[in-house]
Amino acid sequence: MAERRLALVTGATMPRGIGRATALTLAREGHDVAVTGFNNMEMAQSVSDEIKAMGRRSIAVKMNGRDYGDVQKVFSTIKSELGPVEILVNNAAQMGRMVTIAKTSAEDWDNEVKLCLNSAFYCIKEAWEDMRANKWGRIVNMTSIAGVMGGFGQSSYGAAKAGLIGLAKCAALEGARYNITANCILVGMAQTEAYDVPISEEIRKNIERKIAHRRAAAPQEVADAIAYVVSDKAAYTTGSIVNLMGGLDLFII
Repeated sequence: MAERRLALVTGATMPRGIGRATALTLAREGHDVAVTGFNNMEMAQSVSDEIKAMGRRSIAVKMNGRDYGDVQKVFSTIKSELGPVEILVNNAAQMGRMVTIAKTSAEDWDNEVKLCLNSAFYCIKEAWEDMRANKWGRIVNMTSIAGVMGGFGQSSYGAAKAGLIGLAKCAALEGARYNITANCILVGMAQTEAYDVPISEEIRKNIERKIAHRRAAAPQEVADAIAYVVSDKAAYTTGSIVNLMGGLDLFII
């Protein structure tokens, strides 16, 4: 069993979400896990209760990732109850209304970028000093195919997800001397609630035909990759983009 660490997984509020799968997987790996949510705190609390049932310590905290002051308060609460965050998984995100640039308002742009990108920076900033002082830390930014290939009607989401890659690389460079790694998990399509709601069955089938594996990733497959990246086995892996697109980025006829 690996040394027990304290992990924070943001955005762990969807029953079939990557955040929930990751939080539970890290707990099974032996870690204590704090989780955050915003709109669905009942699910966040349910995840926390599942973690406690495994014999791990956990807390569910409501966090507005767009507000740096609120992020500071959340980190203070976690530290006072569980200790400093050692593993940080920046998973909180929101894909907006999927409209073109011409129809995207400045407010919609700000809201999406603040949640997907600013919140990750705020969380890294709050975890940084303790990681540096303890000379150990793991940071994972969850990025998307929209961040590397773009997406029609996804200007704010795609720009934010691309920004997460640059942010992770900067953190990797600055953190290396302190044994802090920072990496990205690049997900193409995943079998979450978000995969079901915004697109029709016909569009979904068309997408899956473009994936080499002909299916979207299971949330558990993504969670397993995250668990590896934050483990001691991946101590030399930093500034990397771990590709979990299933071949969606390959040329398929």
